[in-house]
Amino acid sequence: MGGWRMLRKICPSKRAFPSINPLYFTTSITNNQLNEPLLQMAVRGHNMKFDDYNKILNDCVDLSAFREGQRVHAHMIKTHYSPSVFLSTRLIVFYKKCDYLDDARRVLDEMPETNVVSWTAMITGYSQKGLTSEALNLFVEMLRSCIGFGPNQFTFTTVLTSCIGDLGFHHGTQIHSLLVKSGFEYHIFVGSSLLDMYAKSGKIHDAHRVFDDMPERDVVSCTALISGYAQLGLDEEAIQVFRKFRTEGMSCNYVTYASLLTAISGLAAFDHGKQVHNQIIRTELPNAVVLHNSLIDMYSKCGSLSYARTIFNNLNENKNVISWNAMLVGYSKNGLVNEAEELFERMKEENTIRPNNVTYLAMLSSSGHGGNDERGMEIFEEMLVNRIEPEIEHYGCVVDLLGRSGQISRAVEFIKHMPIEPTAAILGSLLGACRVHSEVGLGEVLAKKLEELEPENAGNYVILSNLYASAGRWEDMRNLRKRMNEKAVMKEPGRSWIEINRTVHTFHASDVSHPMKDEAFEKVREMLVRIKEAGYVPDLGCVGYDVDEEQKEKILLGHSEKLALGFGMIYSCSEVGGKAIRIMKNLRICVDCHSFVKYVSKVYGREIYLRDTKRFHHFVGGICSCKDYW
Repeated sequence: MGGWRMLRKICPSKRAFPSINPLYFTTSITNNQLNEPLLQMAVRGHNMKFDDYNKILNDCVDLSAFREGQRVHAHMIKTHYSPSVFLSTRLIVFYKKCDYLDDARRVLDEMPETNVVSWTAMITGYSQKGLTSEALNLFVEMLRSCIGFGPNQFTFTTVLTSCIGDLGFHHGTQIHSLLVKSGFEYHIFVGSSLLDMYAKSGKIHDAHRVFDDMPERDVVSCTALISGYAQLGLDEEAIQVFRKFRTEGMSCNYVTYASLLTAISGLAAFDHGKQVHNQIIRTELPNAVVLHNSLIDMYSKCGSLSYARTIFNNLNENKNVISWNAMLVGYSKNGLVNEAEELFERMKEENTIRPNNVTYLAMLSSSGHGGNDERGMEIFEEMLVNRIEPEIEHYGCVVDLLGRSGQISRAVEFIKHMPIEPTAAILGSLLGACRVHSEVGLGEVLAKKLEELEPENAGNYVILSNLYASAGRWEDMRNLRKRMNEKAVMKEPGRSWIEINRTVHTFHASDVSHPMKDEAFEKVREMLVRIKEAGYVPDLGCVGYDVDEEQKEKILLGHSEKLALGFGMIYSCSEVGGKAIRIMKNLRICVDCHSFVKYVSKVYGREIYLRDTKRFHHFVGGICSCKDYW
């Protein structure tokens, strides 16, 4: 029953109320441990005045004491007390704090007189609960209804947080215009929210312009800009911004470091991440679980699961579901299926935090990448039993694990019986399985459907092209590429990067841009000679061109991950037992490069981490953590 209906049950009308025993306040409020002076005021009942109501409501807000605060409101109605704008606003804040937003809105609607604080309190309630449309609509209503006053800096700061999505961004630009007219554009809190709005809408350059125009900046505005770059995947830019602000003397809080760690995770910059971790320890920041979760995620994405697990274990009882999920995702992406399973079972045994949809997504992914399709289906069934509604990502994982294991027909039947329409991502996953298992006929059908859904996605064309190439259908492959050219569909070029001395070096396929491209290529040639002696044979099927074998082998040597590896071997000395090498790639690693790196790790005795878009690969002694299944 809604709070307002319950209130009306207590006080059916303003003229006929049941008797309210003031001692009711004493009994129920005592149970919530409100202070003794408040109890004495409550006993006075009918003689309560402004200060009495104010103190009671403040304590009810602090303790989220809903039933007690509701009785205070009922007492006002019964005694025909007409609350001031201030007290009515406190009632709005009270109902908002107790998550009864409909009742808070009713208080606002029935107020004979309002002020900017009243409206802002209600807008804040909607915004904090993610009810962005309601917040924006109420803001518009405020602009139309209020006479004698308008929004202040707190109103603007709050409503800008609701300007998300395409429609929200449209409102955000209009609010920006209003800010310019009203003179609040350069207020530090408003400026930070405006900056954040542009960043979350993907308009990072507009966000930076807002930042540059701010006459005063603080850690919040600086952090918002760093976070904006990191969330858009502009990791190098985020780190550069952080370094610039640090040289200017900017102080950092745990949110700043969490945003920075997101950028470091994106680059898999392990050495830089360790330095930031040491800096966090020296700064003695509050023991925020958010920051520790970011560290777990960062170390996991750098392939250092031992560091991640140590931080996870040290959280003890402070772990939340995000902590568990970060660790589970780390194990899953790094191919440590047994460790993920052990931690998942421990999570259920401890029974302090329930697995959620992200938990099950991590475990489904773990089963898929581990090649254990039956375990994956068990996890999916367990999820249904626990009444966790599968989302499209969960269905996608099931299709992926069935496709990977070669059960193409079963995957097709699963898609047919899904309660929701399959997305392009799911169909693309099945197309990828067709490529692996040479299902040309189904692959063509899926590619045609995908061409209708996302005609500009080059990845789907590339998979079909590779499927044709593996089947020797060169004419079909050439026709497909001709169609790509006609539609101006461009394949994303392969790109790999490696961090050396906190500097990120980027290589492209057959690179001609990096200043040490020639040295890197020669190092790859040198490594090729040695690993061929150990048994490496180039997989020429990875070349989607109808050229001779010598030319195919040369094309393979120019792959970006091989160039990054060659550069890393030059820098870190190619002798046996040297420093571990960490590489990132923007596409899925091909079969030949995977084999190449395995042999290098064996022949040179090097530990190599390579992270692509699908998962993490940890090569040691000629063996990869993915068990050649990715």
